[in-house]
Formats: sequence, structure tokens, C-alpha cells
Amino acid sequence: MGHEGINRRQMLGVSAAVLGAACAAPAAGADAARPLDGTTILITGAASGFGRLGAEHYARLGARVFASMRNLPRPEAAGLEKLAAEEGLAIEVVEIDVTSDASVADGVAAVLAKTGGTLDVLVNNAGIGLGGPVEVQDMEATKLLFETNVFGAHRMARAVLPAMRAAKKGQIFQLSSQLGRVIVPGLGHYSPTKFALEALSEGLAYELVPHGIEVTIIQPGGYPTEIWAKSTSRAAALKARTPQDLLDAYPQMTAGMGEPGSGGGSTDPMDVPRSIAEIIQMPRGTRPLRRPVHPGAKPQEAINDVSRQAQLAMLGASAYGPWVKDVLD
Repeated sequence: MGHEGINRRQMLGVSAAVLGAACAAPAAGADAARPLDGTTILITGAASGFGRLGAEHYARLGARVFASMRNLPRPEAAGLEKLAAEEGLAIEVVEIDVTSDASVADGVAAVLAKTGGTLDVLVNNAGIGLGGPVEVQDMEATKLLFETNVFGAHRMARAVLPAMRAAKKGQIFQLSSQLGRVIVPGLGHYSPTKFALEALSEGLAYELVPHGIEVTIIQPGGYPTEIWAKSTSRAAALKARTPQDLLDAYPQMTAGMGEPGSGGGSTDPMDVPRSIAEIIQMPRGTRPLRRPVHPGAKPQEAINDVSRQAQLAMLGASAYGPWVKDVLD
């Protein structure tokens, strides 16, 4: 805390509230429906789910969106391009496979060539699930989850950061999960990869303070997106190649492997793109490190709070204190 009990983020928060009130009545000629005008956004995993919904949402708010996906050409890309043409949206599809160094480098270079070398926002959305007990997760499954959910996000961040550092600004969103803080048995390496992503992202947030770049971790609960069906398919393949005696060791968790589940319930997946768009519009210095997103229970909030207190207690008075306080206060 600064003197008189007010820190920088609290002061900026007051300023943001004043600014928000001032912006509520836009000046003549301003388009209040396009608050992301002039913002360039690169999204990974935009073929479906939060990525696809986000590409449409941010573009409708005025952003220039680069929607990346792998294995082009594909129907999802054609469908998104058709929608963009019909609605006059600034959406461009780019091929990026986050598990490939070369694909990431080429895809990000293509985006930067089109923007003149700048990028405002990276949404690291690409992610996968694959259920089953941890012992059942063979190395093929293990490497696939870590390559996508952790190394993929790291590849993307490293690819865009030189341009953001040169501009002394930028925002990176990391799509984690409430299961990046709490653990449910039988979901294999999903929580381990999201825990790793949480740690990677928080460390990155501290280190990027001197460069004016912010990181926000989005922690969704369950939503009905395509991740469920794809996870089911991967679990079925894993089960088929797993020795029966190993499956029999965990009957409660392996009996349903590869079978359709609840699919995330009846919640609205648009909660996530709306939250990201809201945070993009916040003034620099007021954006949160973490944002739980779900209309129901958010069990990770207590852990987020304890983690924040522990970080401040451990590092608040150290040489890294100003960076940690900038992110957490």
C-alpha cells in the first residue's frame, strides 16, 4: 500500500470509474457500439468454442481480429470468413498450430506483417482436455496436453512479446480454468497443465511490468463448448490403447472413459469473450491478474486470495516488491 493507504491500482481504479462515466456519453461522431476500434487481437484455437465466439465478438466491437487455427483449409475457417464478409467484420484467418515452433513463428510473423509490426492483444485460447486417471495417461497423452496447454501458450507469448516490448504496451490473456486452482480426480493432466499455465502466467505478469505489458488469467468454470466432445474422443482412443489390467485398477474412473458427459451444462459460453472484451477496455494498471468466470460457484476465488496474500508477504518487501505490488495491488 502507498502512503495514506491508497496504492497505484486503487488510484487508477478511481480514475477508471471517472473515465468510464465520462465515456458513457460519447462525443459526436463516436461510435459507442465499437469500443475496440483500433485494437488488434490475435486469438489461438479460434475454430470453435471461446476462440470462435471471441473472434466474432471482438470484431463486432470494432477490433481487427486475427483468428488462428491449425490444419487449414478447413470448414470452420471458411465459415468464419463467410460470416466476416457478410457482416463486414475485420476478421482474418491465420494458420497457427501452437504445438509447432515453426508454425507459431510463421503465423505471428504473418500477422505482424499485416499490422506494421504491432499487436495489442494476444488471447491464448487454444487448449484441450483428456480424461482418465493420471497413471492411465501414457506419455503420448501427457505430451499432447502439455504441448498444447502449456508449451503452446509459452510459444505464442515468446513470439509476440518482442513487438509488445518495442511498443511498451500490450495485453496477454491466458485461458486457464477453475481446475487450474482446484483438482477433480479422474481428469488426468488437465489440472496439472492448467496449474502450470497459472504459474507461468503469474511469473510472466511480474516480469513484464517494466515493459508496460499486462497479463490476465481467465478462469472459466464449465461451459458447453466443443472441448467436451473432443476430450471424449481422445479419452476413447487412450482407453483403447491402455492395458486392461491398468484400466481395472481404477474402475470408477475408467468405466466411463470415452463416453459423452454433461458437456458443461447450460451456461452461456459468451461469458468468457464478454469478460475479455471488458478487461481490454479497462485502463492500463487496473486490469486484474485473474478473472474467475462462471454464473455458479467459483471455488478458486479463495485460493486466488490466499495466493495473493502469500505472494505479497513473501516478495512485497523484496527487490521484486514493486513489480509484485503492481500486479497484485
